Amino acid sequence: MSDKSKNGIDRRNFMIASLATVGASAGLAAAADAADAQDTATPASNPGSGTVYTGDTIEGKKVVSALDVNDLEPGKKHLLYFQGVEMPTGQYWYVSVTVAKGAKPGKRGVLTSGVHGDEMSSIHTVQTVMNQLDPAQMSGTVMAVTDVARPAIEGMQRRWPNQGRGIDLIDMNREWPGNENGLTAPSRHAGLLFNRLLRPNADFAIDFHTGTTGFEVTAFNIGGLDVPEVKAMVELYPVGQIFDNHVYPGVLHNAFMDVGIPSFTPEIGAARVLDLEMISLFVEGTMNVLKHHGIVAGPMGRTGKDVNVFVGNSAFPILATQGGIVEHLVKLNDKVEPGQRVAIQRNSFGEVVAEYTSGVAGEITGQRSDAMSEPGNPLAFILFHKVAPEEGQSYPE
Repeated sequence: MSDKSKNGIDRRNFMIASLATVGASAGLAAAADAADAQDTATPASNPGSGTVYTGDTIEGKKVVSALDVNDLEPGKKHLLYFQGVEMPTGQYWYVSVTVAKGAKPGKRGVLTSGVHGDEMSSIHTVQTVMNQLDPAQMSGTVMAVTDVARPAIEGMQRRWPNQGRGIDLIDMNREWPGNENGLTAPSRHAGLLFNRLLRPNADFAIDFHTGTTGFEVTAFNIGGLDVPEVKAMVELYPVGQIFDNHVYPGVLHNAFMDVGIPSFTPEIGAARVLDLEMISLFVEGTMNVLKHHGIVAGPMGRTGKDVNVFVGNSAFPILATQGGIVEHLVKLNDKVEPGQRVAIQRNSFGEVVAEYTSGVAGEITGQRSDAMSEPGNPLAFILFHKVAPEEGQSYPE
C-alpha cells in the first residue's frame, strides 16, 4: 500500500528532492566527469547491448551485469547471478536468475518474486514453476528472478533497509522502474534490474507477491482487465478473486505496462509462510499462461471458468480506531453486506471498545492476522465493484 499522499510526494521524498537540488548545485562541476561516465553506462530506452559477463563466478554460477537471453544456448536451463547495486562496503547485492531456454524460438516470459522480503509463498511458486519446465520441449524462454530485494529477504522483512541516512526502510515496490543514477540504493537496484535484466527479456511478465507481515490475503490476481492481453492471462488462474485495477504507480507490474509489456500481480496468501495448497493454484495458473503463449505444450489445467471468481475494481479499507485485541467475525472470501459487523476489538479488561462494519457489498480479500492492533492499522479490506473507480488508487498498509 502506498507511502505517498494523494496531495503529492511524502516527507521522505520531499527531503530527498530538496537535498538533491542543493547537492546538484554545489557539486556539479566536480561530479561532471563521473556523471558523464554513469550516463554513458546507462542503457538506452530499449537496451540491446547483449550479455555482459563480469568474469566472476559465485558457487560455480557465472555473474552477469546485463543479460540477453538470445545469447544463451537453447534447450538448456541456465543458472546465473545478476550484479545489482553496491553495498556500503563496495561489494554487490546479487540476485538469482534462472533461465529455461527452449529448444525452439518463441515468446519470452519473465517471472519475478522477492520484491518484498517477507513473501515466501511467491518465491516458492516461481521456483516450482521453473522446476516443472523442460527446455528441450519448450518453444521460447522463461526467465525467473526469485530474490529481487536481497537485503530485505535476508531479514525476511517487507522493506529494503537503505543505509543512506541511517536505517531507512524503503518499499522497493514503489521504486520501479528505478533510476540507475538515483539517490537511494533501492532506486538504483531497480534501475539496474529493469534496464539490464527484466525489460530486455520480456514479452510478458508476472510479478508474484503475498500479503505483508501481520496481514493475510486471499488467492487473487491484480491487473487491468481493460488490457486484453492482461485479461487473457489473469483469467487462466483457478483462484476466487480478481482485483480489476491498475493500482498505484511505482509497482513493478506497472513499470512493465508503461513500456508496453503485459503484466499483472498474483497475491498468494500470508507472508513469512509457505501455503502449499494456495501455491498449487498459482503454479497451475502460471503453467496455463505458458501454454497460452505457446511456450509449453499440453492441455490447460483449471482456470477461472472452473471456480466461482469474484471480480471487483476497488478495495474498501477498514481501519482500527482503537488499540486492542482484534476478533474477526468473518473469514477470507466471505461475502459481506453494507452495515454487516466484520470485527470487534477489546481492551486489556476484555471490554469491547470498537465494532467495525462493512461500508460496501463485496468479499473479504484481506484481514489483519496479528491479534493486536494500534489505531490506524488496517483490519480488513473488502473487494467490491465501484461504479467509477479512481485511477491509481492507493491504500493504507
